[in-house]
Amino acid sequence: MFNPDLDRLRHYPFQRLRDLLGDTPPGGEAIDLSIGEPKHGLPDFLAGEVVANAALFGKYPPAAGSAALRRAIAAWLGRRYGLEDKIDADRHVCALNGTREGLYMLGQVVRRAGGREGEAVMLMPNPFYQCYLAAAVMNGARPVTLAATAENGFLPDPDALDDDLLQACELFYLCSPANPQGAVAGRDYLARLIALARRYDFLLAADECYAEIYDRDPPPGVLDVAAETGSFENVVAFHSLSKRSSAPGLRSGFIAGDERVIARMIRLRSYGGAPLPGPLDAASARAWEDEDHVRANRERYRRNIDIAEECLGGRFGFYRPQGGFFLWLDVGDGEAACRRLWREAGVKTLPGRYLCLDDAQGGNAAAAYLRVALVHDGETTRRGLARLAAVLDAPVAERRMERMQ
Repeated sequence: MFNPDLDRLRHYPFQRLRDLLGDTPPGGEAIDLSIGEPKHGLPDFLAGEVVANAALFGKYPPAAGSAALRRAIAAWLGRRYGLEDKIDADRHVCALNGTREGLYMLGQVVRRAGGREGEAVMLMPNPFYQCYLAAAVMNGARPVTLAATAENGFLPDPDALDDDLLQACELFYLCSPANPQGAVAGRDYLARLIALARRYDFLLAADECYAEIYDRDPPPGVLDVAAETGSFENVVAFHSLSKRSSAPGLRSGFIAGDERVIARMIRLRSYGGAPLPGPLDAASARAWEDEDHVRANRERYRRNIDIAEECLGGRFGFYRPQGGFFLWLDVGDGEAACRRLWREAGVKTLPGRYLCLDDAQGGNAAAAYLRVALVHDGETTRRGLARLAAVLDAPVAERRMERMQ
């Protein structure tokens, strides 16, 4: 009686991490650097907005979000990307109960009826956010992962896509800034993907949930680039308050772009979606309107990157990510390093291979990597990274001693 496609979904990365560490006790005060859950605290005004609008818990919320929230989102897109006269809150915006919901449901929106099983393709970077895979598998499309390694700047290479693959493509997921590598897609890169999406009539879905956390320059947005052509056709973008406002439990985000897609997303969510409750909707509108807490948040992450550079610079392939708050460290064997860090230092990280599918030969391009989330205050971040460096440096020192003997 069960859907066999569920068996094609491997265990979620954090379940695999729990299985890897098992009952091993931490070798010190536990510091969790494995999950991208911001620890900087909620904006001061957020709880007050929820309380002030508590009566809205007594009403069914609209599937697309309130008009006030959609206007706040459209206004933010206007300020952030210069789209003031191009974004219409009613036609181009749909609020979501967390972007994961929308990223997954998008597979149902674009899946073409009547195709043979396996004929349709959904493209995604490798490594990738796991709901991209689920959207393909659970909607009868073939997931095709595209290498995003150091050799190609940690972004899929558009020139590596052959005509047959593009003809079969229905949906192309892109994450910029990339999770986990922090790479940012430039304007020319985005323009090339938009042109391919329109030429081959697939949907380009840009997951831009880390766009407000950047090191030096604000990343360009896919809607900004698409607007230069006079249209959002074949393009949507996703944004979230989880990272921007350190509010992952608010479960508030949105999809914006191609009005044909937005209309269908709203229709689908009317049947099977989970609209954002009214008080959370009101708090979300306030969060999109306020920039002060975002600037302060961004500075905290910059300081953490500075700390990481002090602790790790010149080792483990460290580089300053252009965006996001993850380090993508080359440690030789991510699983082995993860076990040692937990057992010897109480530092929890995530093996890179858990975010990446194996290739046809059984190799995994992320097997050597660890993902490290810099989501804590500066003091905790420094303690965690100092322990990480001490543990991972130890084998290097031991091997040097062996060579000298």
